[in-house]
Formats: sequence, C-alpha cells, structure tokens
Amino acid sequence: MTEEVNFCIEEAKERMEKAIAHLENELRVIRAGKANPSMLSGIMVDYYGTMTPLQQVSNVGTLDARTITVQPWEKAMIAPIEKAILGANLGFNPQNNGEVIRIAVPPLTEERRKQLVKQVKAEGENARVSIRNARRDANDEFKKMQKDGLPEDMAKDAEGEVQKMTDTFNKKVEELLQKKEEEILTV
Repeated sequence: MTEEVNFCIEEAKERMEKAIAHLENELRVIRAGKANPSMLSGIMVDYYGTMTPLQQVSNVGTLDARTITVQPWEKAMIAPIEKAILGANLGFNPQNNGEVIRIAVPPLTEERRKQLVKQVKAEGENARVSIRNARRDANDEFKKMQKDGLPEDMAKDAEGEVQKMTDTFNKKVEELLQKKEEEILTV
C-alpha cells in the first residue's frame, strides 16, 4: 500500500484509540458503590488563589471498600478541600478530624444502579460513534485517493483493514461496558 494510505489507516487507528481512552476515563469516574480514589479525580481546590487538582494538594486513598481518605499536606487546606468536595456535587458528605478528611461512600440503591448502567451505555455509544466517524473519514479519504489515481483493489483492501480495526475497537468497547455493568450491578 502507498504511504498515504498507511498514514490514513494509522490516523484512523489513533482516533479509535483516543475514543477508547476517553471511554475508560469516563467509566473510571462513574462510581460502582466501592470507594475509589479516582472518584475525586476531577475536583479542583482553591490553593492560595490558584485552582489546583485535589491530588496535588493531598494524598487520596481508600481506607476500606466504603471509605475514601484525603490527607492534606497542609492542615490549613482541610476547609478548602471539604468545600471543593461538597461543591463537586458527587453526593458525598466529607467529615474531618482536624488532620484527615474521611468520605463515606453510601451504597447504591437499585434505582441508582439502573441510572448508572444507562449512563455507562450512553458513554459506550458515544465511543462507538467516535469509532464509526474515524472509519467514515478514513473511507472518504480512500475514495478521494481513488479518484486521484489509487487502484480500486488497493482502496478496497484499505477499507477492509479499517473495517477490521473498527470491529476490534467495538469489541473493546463492549468488553469495557460489560465489565463496568457487572461492577455496578454487583451488590
């Protein structure tokens, strides 16, 4: 195959990989009833006038399956961290003992589990759409190249390769969704 075709295939593969990475990040934030430090990953704290990620001003860990602990590096940061956690609207109620902030992760209700599964499926569909868009763009590019003199069999081979990649990445999306659904529905 020509260099242009290979470049186009690589570009499509890169876009599909980014779709999978984005899906993994989105699924990591959706809580499944177990305490996980990544639940607090998007929280920004006012650190002396600068908005800073929580992980850069404290240690975030889990005490057990139902408790997240946040240990600020400076005691003066306890109040701003608590404020940031409450302001993030995650449904958590942080409590501190003057040194450590503890967050009890409430168990999920059946209704909430179903909502989370719907959210997971929506994220999966977004990833599939991104993958299909990458395939479509690559195929359009092959058609343009064909008009500019690329042999038809080479264009068909390239389209076939992109389709194989699409199938592989869709299978990955399905595996990620299934794993997350099981995690959410496990009581």
